[in-house]
Amino acid sequence: MMTYETAKALFSGAGLTLSESHFAQFQCYLTELVEVNRHMNLTAITEPGEVWEKHFLDSAILLQKVTLPLGASCIDVGTGEGFPGMVLAILRPDLQITLLDSLQKRIGFLEQTAARLGLANVRCIHARAEDGAQDSELREQFDMATARAVAAMPVLTEYCLPFVKNGGIFAAMKGPSETAAQAENAAKLLGGAVVGEEQYTLPTAGDRRIIRIEKVSATPKKYPRRSDKIKKQPLV
Repeated sequence: MMTYETAKALFSGAGLTLSESHFAQFQCYLTELVEVNRHMNLTAITEPGEVWEKHFLDSAILLQKVTLPLGASCIDVGTGEGFPGMVLAILRPDLQITLLDSLQKRIGFLEQTAARLGLANVRCIHARAEDGAQDSELREQFDMATARAVAAMPVLTEYCLPFVKNGGIFAAMKGPSETAAQAENAAKLLGGAVVGEEQYTLPTAGDRRIIRIEKVSATPKKYPRRSDKIKKQPLV
């Protein structure tokens, strides 16, 4: 059982603060995740300590590494169980968070959880990334797009950068094996420029990095391509 003091110390070790109200929301989130996972198979990680470190803390660190202005709009592409997007919505209620996923059952879980947590700043959209990025209501509409461990960097960049408005950021949350250099060509073709990567270490899960790509010009209309083409012919 995770206590507030233990969770607070976990966040403090990463230079983050955790209020009691946020702790209560995270505990409610955890309860929903574990309960629904019994019949939906959302995640292999359900032990409370692991969820707190590998999902909650890992997601929260994004706010430490990327500066978002008050009221910024963010889209979490291929959000899965809501990481990192739902965590950002909890910690920054001023942000406008869109959770995008291709599986309706996940969207149902996210809508239910957002309602239970009282998150009025969350909207959930059922769509494939390549389709959503061609929708005029979503294309180049966000201050930040993010995704966590969805695909290799050239593929992920094509899925995500079209959602970002000029001057905005695509922040990819990756493991230690991928680097910013692997995204440079894709970023250039899609109207972006790699501006850096931030490394950090989780207490037991090890090294992670956040690769940041700034949107410097409009993405050509032909991108993103169909999913099969993106995977077979990545922009490397």
